[in-house]
Amino acid sequence: MKNKAYFAPAAGCAGVFAAAAAAMFFISPVCSGICLAAGGVVTGVFVWYSGKRLRELEKLNDYLALVCGGKYSLDVPDNSEGELSILKNNLYKVIVLLRSSIEALTDEKRFLSDSLADISHQLKTPLTSMMVLADLLEEEEDPEKRREFTATLTAQLERTRWLVTTLLKLSRFDAGAVELGSDPVSVGDVVRDSLAPFLIIMDIKNIELRQSGGDFTFAGDKNWSVEAVQNVVKNCVEHMPDGGTLGTVTSSNAVYDELIIRDSGGGIDEKDLPHIFERFYHGGSRDGGSVGIGLALTETILKRENAVIDAYNENGAVFRIRFRKSVV
Repeated sequence: MKNKAYFAPAAGCAGVFAAAAAAMFFISPVCSGICLAAGGVVTGVFVWYSGKRLRELEKLNDYLALVCGGKYSLDVPDNSEGELSILKNNLYKVIVLLRSSIEALTDEKRFLSDSLADISHQLKTPLTSMMVLADLLEEEEDPEKRREFTATLTAQLERTRWLVTTLLKLSRFDAGAVELGSDPVSVGDVVRDSLAPFLIIMDIKNIELRQSGGDFTFAGDKNWSVEAVQNVVKNCVEHMPDGGTLGTVTSSNAVYDELIIRDSGGGIDEKDLPHIFERFYHGGSRDGGSVGIGLALTETILKRENAVIDAYNENGAVFRIRFRKSVV
């Protein structure tokens, strides 16, 4: 009876019935006894019901104390009726949301930590190489060797520039700072602009370009679409031997428009196929220059344009991009 909210009503109820029984005693002792008995029953029921409610509230209070202590594994589901049951279920929903938010924040912190570690590793490798080359270049007197070191240093600088630029683009997408357009975009223009930076290296490596299919338009952002396709072309060109073939095929049906990019290289290791669009993934068949973010950026962009990309092997690596058509 320490709780005043519990004790006062019980005492008041008992007092009212006792006073009524005393007053009726002078009229009829029998009626007074009945009144006193009825009062005892009513007071007893009130005490029992109130005690039950208080015990349930104490359980909820203990549970909330555990939640404040960081223990989210418990639950308080209740399918009965009544205000207390509604309160319990609403508390349970709030706690589930809180637990989900905590888990999401934990996963985000872990992802950020892993990403920073990967970024640090990816930057450390070319920076270390450039420092070594700079020392060698300073001491080297042979003009031919100096040209060789300079070319290697330039390549490492370009690789670092591309890495930093791509990481910044991914970060902008992660932060929700990129607004993609939804204008009609010609896939022919996208393919042409995506191939343009690689035409010289394709000529040097004697890579034949084969294109087939007609043109189609999709709703998207041309510049970002070029960025997405360009990363696929870059992956194909870098992993193809000299004298290979790079092909693009476009087609359309009632559900989606499709762009296929294929190369005549060695293909993708089967165990790597499910992971090649994962950020910083390094498969067994990747060379030392692979970073593992270009294709991740491609998938991120295409998802924003209501498109999907997948990869498989068929006499080389094949990348298939499908732009879904709107259903009217």
